[in-house]
Order: sequence, then structure tokens, then C-alpha cells
Amino acid sequence: MLVALPSSIAFGVVTYTVLGPQYAGMGAMTGMLGAAAVGLTAPFFGRTGGLISAPCAPASAVLSAFIIGLISGPGGANLSPDDVLPLLVITAALAAGFQFIYGVLAVGRLIKFIPYPVVSGYLSGVAVLIAIGQLPKLLGLPKGITLMQGLTSPGLWRWEALAIGAVTIVLMATADRITKRLPAAIIGLLGGLSAYFSIVFFLPGLLSLDGNPLVIGRINASGPFIENAAMRLTSVLAIKMDSLRLILVPALTLSVLLSIDTLKTCVGLDAITRSRHNSNRELMGQGVANMASAIAGGMPGAGTMGPTLVNVGSGGKTFLSGVIEGVFVVLAVLLLGGLIAWVPIGALAGLLLVIAWRMFDRGMFRLLRYPAGRLDFSISAGVIVVAVTVDLIAASVVGVALAIILFIRDQIRNTVIRRKLYLNQMSSKTRRIALERDTLNRDGEQGIFCELQGNLFFGTTDQIFSQLEPDLKKRRFILLDMRRVHSMDYTAAHLFGQMHAQLAERGGQLLLSGMPSSLMDERDFEKYLVDLGVVRQGKGVIICETIDAGLEWMEERILEAAGVKKTGGVERLNLKDFHLLREFDETTLKDLAACMTEVSLAPGEKVVSQGDKGDEIFLVRRGSVRIMLRLEGGKRHHLATVSRGDFFGELSFLDRKVRSADVEAKALTDLYVITRSRFNEKARANAELGVKVFARLASAIAERLRQTDVELQALEER
Repeated sequence: MLVALPSSIAFGVVTYTVLGPQYAGMGAMTGMLGAAAVGLTAPFFGRTGGLISAPCAPASAVLSAFIIGLISGPGGANLSPDDVLPLLVITAALAAGFQFIYGVLAVGRLIKFIPYPVVSGYLSGVAVLIAIGQLPKLLGLPKGITLMQGLTSPGLWRWEALAIGAVTIVLMATADRITKRLPAAIIGLLGGLSAYFSIVFFLPGLLSLDGNPLVIGRINASGPFIENAAMRLTSVLAIKMDSLRLILVPALTLSVLLSIDTLKTCVGLDAITRSRHNSNRELMGQGVANMASAIAGGMPGAGTMGPTLVNVGSGGKTFLSGVIEGVFVVLAVLLLGGLIAWVPIGALAGLLLVIAWRMFDRGMFRLLRYPAGRLDFSISAGVIVVAVTVDLIAASVVGVALAIILFIRDQIRNTVIRRKLYLNQMSSKTRRIALERDTLNRDGEQGIFCELQGNLFFGTTDQIFSQLEPDLKKRRFILLDMRRVHSMDYTAAHLFGQMHAQLAERGGQLLLSGMPSSLMDERDFEKYLVDLGVVRQGKGVIICETIDAGLEWMEERILEAAGVKKTGGVERLNLKDFHLLREFDETTLKDLAACMTEVSLAPGEKVVSQGDKGDEIFLVRRGSVRIMLRLEGGKRHHLATVSRGDFFGELSFLDRKVRSADVEAKALTDLYVITRSRFNEKARANAELGVKVFARLASAIAERLRQTDVELQALEER
């Protein structure tokens, strides 16, 4: 309470003296009522342990700028103070309502995602505005004298105000060296009061409150609290509808700033207490508290770092410590209200100047040392300049615009195409015979595989088109993998349609795979593309369930175009048709046939299981099989698809160890089965048979390993 109350009084005085010096007392009372209402209510509803809520600098800065806009300046509403006061109440109430809505809609986490350069610039702008507003009070300048006029006219300075402010600043800055039992704000304020009453010995006229510009003066709070609240609500109901349009943007700005200030304090509190606050509940609690403060006639507030650190450091860990702080504020208001009239304006100015100094983010200047940080610095500096030269409301608009620019910059800076490979650099999991591999190695550049990542929107789609434009003019097939894509807008969908149309002119096709989808409609890209007509039944972009399916589709089209016999033929192959056994003479083939049996499998039927014992090698006469590797948790990984004309099972045939994977028929499949034991019997009688078969196996395995090396090299390129 000793930290929160003096600052609250100062913020109230700063805000209301914009209306005129005679409103300093009302401002002090508003600050005290805000500290009491927010301090009591926020912890009870927000329930963040150890958090202390009170009127804060952002609230004072926004409301001060709002008042200036209402009473003067180009385009100002030129309202009288009596018209402004009800607008302040309803602005605070509307901001409280916005905060409550933020909590209900669970956007507490989103507010924390505002870029730090924007937040830093805004809070630093608030600090600069506070300093500009308090320097005239520190110098004791007469009303109507601007800061620049006062700085260049030392004769207008009042040495009494300057001395009181200087003592306050020095004591606040050195308070930690004096004692850690009392907060720096209390030490500085007591020092300012002592300096004031020391001056009184030389100037006895300062013992009077009437017409004394150096102190707050009598607080305007007559009548019981309920009567004052009723009068305030009556004045609010008398507001004209034309005036309501003036408060929307300030209320929205105020709500966002108060929310950011609270959540920033909560994040710091979590780090100290090793706990985790509920952002959305805290925002609802702050909304209720600021609504209560508006009804009571107090300043709006937020969770503040200074009082919170003192509270936690003193042992306050639960929300009850915040409630008790609010109770102490109420007691202080009731018991010490008369003494507050004697608080020197210079002492409050010194206190706020120290707060502004600590609030200003001087660390931003370190960004100038690094080229990558200069843009972030310029964003913070831009927000500060707009806040000082225009107003905080305009700065909030600039801040949001700069946040959008930051997001677009980061998205454009990162490449959307994570990897681009041709079909002669990587292949599907379908094992090909030598003739097909040779064809794909020769013509594989007609097919392209691209992994996309990040967000596909108007800022990044041009990057996709620019990088693929040469390929769109020369290649036939492009497969885009969408597994790592987070979002997609209409511009990206339209680009896919354009790319497909350009490929289709030369008989080509655009394919998409790995389409992310979930229960949220905005993540169902396939449905989105169907709704836009980019994906159509029988034509348009093709959606593939897996990358392998897309790669296999492109390979089949390239092989067909080259006149290579399609691997999915229905005729059964004979021994002499297998590439593995090419150039074998009839005698060798006859000996090999004596080692064989024939097997037919239905779709889904297992050939072998992982861990089985066996020494057979299998030749696929018709159909195809899938080789699946078992993983933990009952899952499996697709290693390869072996089609007509190829073979599998060579590892166990060579080393006679257990099977390393499951093999199951993908379609109606016919196999030749050669067992090692029967093969050995024939090889003893015909040594040439063993030499030829093992030589062909070695050559085929070497070709597969070389192809694997090419794919790994392409995948590992950096």
C-alpha cells in the first residue's frame, strides 16, 4: 500500500490537472478511490497470487491525452471540464468492459503476442509524455507557460518547487542504499514533505492551503460515498449520444494497454514465484475491478510491477495479500485524507519523473549496434515519436500497423519453399527395375517435389511463384507438400489454380500432399480448395494422401510417356522376364526353376512377419507388396513398395537371419519363392548357378544403395 498509494495519487493529479490546477484535489481523490476499488476487487476476482493492482502510468497517459483532445487543439471537441468528467467515467467503464470481454473470449494469450518493439515504444512514449508533463510542475512554471518557454526562461522557475522535487528524486534514486525496509516512493515522498516544511520556516505564507500552488490542496469530496457515486452515474446518463463516438478509440486503447501492463506483470510474477497465472481469468478480474473503480469515481488501473515485487518480497503469496493491500488503502484514505492536501506538487512531479525514467526502455539503443536490430529500433522510435508529437491514440494505431509490418517482414524473410528436389534426386517407395530406374534418372527432371512451410498468404505467395516460374515453363509435374504449412489465404489458393492451368497447357499436373486438417474449419485446406473450385472431381489440382502416393503418380506418368511397360500390368511374368535374371541361359533358368514354388496372395494377406525365421527370396510375378517396419506403440513405417518384376527378402536369403520387417500384399499378387536350402543343393551341382545369382543380387543391391545415397545427399543439402 505504501508503494501503490503515492503513485496512484500522483497519476490522478497528473490526469486531472490537465483540466486546470484547481482540479488537483479531485485528481488526488480519484487516484485514492481507484487504488481502493481496484486494489480490493481485482485480486478477489483475478485470483493471481501476490499480484497488486493499482492506477498506473498508461492509464494516466491515455486519459490525459484524451482530455487534451476534448478541450483543445486542432480538431478538438472544445468541451468544458464539466462535460469532460462524465466522458472520463464512461471511457474507463467501456475499457473495463473490453477487458472483461477479452477474458471471456480467451484472448489473454493473444495480447501477450504483441511484438515487444511495439510495446517497448508505447511504454517509452508514455514515459516521455509523463516527463514532459511533470517538468513544468518540477520547475513550478505558471499556468499557460509551455515547457520550451519555461526551459529558456529561468526567471520563471520557482526555486521552492525545484528544491522539493530535487530532494524527492535524489531520495528515490538512493533509497536502496538508505534502507530496504521502506519503499523508495515513500522515502522520496517523505523527503519532499520534509523539504516543503523546511522551506515553510523561511516562508510562513506556505502554511496556508488557499491559493497555494505548491501543494495538492483541499480534496473535493463532500457527502457520503453512495451519494457521490449516484451523482456520478447521473452525470453519465446525461451524456449526449454525439459524445459517445469520441470515447471508443481511447477506451479500446486504454483496455489493451491496461491488459498488456497486467499480463506483463503476471509473467514476471510467474518467473519469481514459479507459478502460472490464468491470463483470461485475470483479465476478467481486471475488467470487474476497473468497472468498480469507474462507478466509485476512481482511476482505472492494472497489475503493477513495483507494488507486486514489494508484496511478494515481503511474503505475500496468495490473492488475499492483494485484498489486504486494498483494505489498507481504504483505511489510509479514511484516516489520512486530510494530510494528503499538504503533499507538494513538486514531490509528486519528482516521483513521477523517476517512474518515467525507469519505464523508458533505454535498452532499445543497444539495437543500433546490430544491422538486424535497427528495424526493431526504428519501430520503437516511431511509436515514441507519434506518441509525443500526435497523441497516444494515434501511437496505438501506428503500433498495430507496425506490428502487422513486423509479422509480414518475418514471414517474407523466411523462405516458404523448404526443399525442392527432382524425381531423379528422390523417388517414391516403389522399387523400380533397372529399366524404369534408368528412365526416371533420365527423365526425372520432368517431376518436381517441393516442401512448403510457414504461412501461405499474399506476402509469401509471390516467393513461391518466383522460385518455381522457370520450372512451370519447362516441367510437367509439380508436387507440393503441405505438412508444414500453418495457414493459407485466397491469394495462395488462386496461385495454385494458376500454376495448375499453366502446367495443364503442356499436359502437366499440379499435386498437393500432406494436407493439414483438423476439427477447425480454418485448418481444413482441402475443403477450402474444394469450395473455391481449385480442386474438382476429375480435373483441377490433385490431392494425394501421402507424399509417396504423389511421387509414385508422377513416376508412373513419366514412365508411360517414355513408353516403358507399366509396372502394374496384369500378366504374370516368367523367370526370363525378370531383370534380375537377365542373360541367364535356359539351363540355368531350368535349374533355378527347380528351386522354386509359386504363391498367390489376396490383398492385405501377409507374406512374412517381422521376426519370422526364413531363408526365402521372393520374385513378384504380378501385383505388388508393401514392406512395413514395426514401431513402438503399435504403429508401422512404410519402407517400400515392391512391384511386378522386382524382388524382396534378399537379406534373409543371404544371411539366413530373421525377417526385419512385415511384408503384405497390396493387391492380388503372385510370387515365385526360392528357398536357400533348395538353392544350395542345386548350386553344389551347378556352381555357375550360385555365381550368377549372387553376382546379380550383389549388383542389384549396389544399385539400390547408390540410389539411396543420391536421395540422402539431396535431403541433407544445406
